[in-house]
Amino acid sequence: MTQTSKDQFSINDLARFGDGVLAYVKAISVADAKNIIGEAEEIPDNIKLFCLFSANGTPLAISDSQTSAVANAFEHDLEPISLH
Repeated sequence: MTQTSKDQFSINDLARFGDGVLAYVKAISVADAKNIIGEAEEIPDNIKLFCLFSANGTPLAISDSQTSAVANAFEHDLEPISLH
């Protein structure tokens, strides 16, 4: 890990931090979901969506409930973390 000082990480270090171990859930818009999975999928405009992301920001799964997205993390041996 490249560090410029004891308390600073490089952008690349932060992108790799927790990769394959940690994940986070974030509410996303229908437009964001279509960007992730493509326009071919039918998604109602008035639905609430949540995306499970790997620690480096790669989208892993989309769900219509936060609980399901968190459960998906556990199913794939990932530790979901809370971001505020």
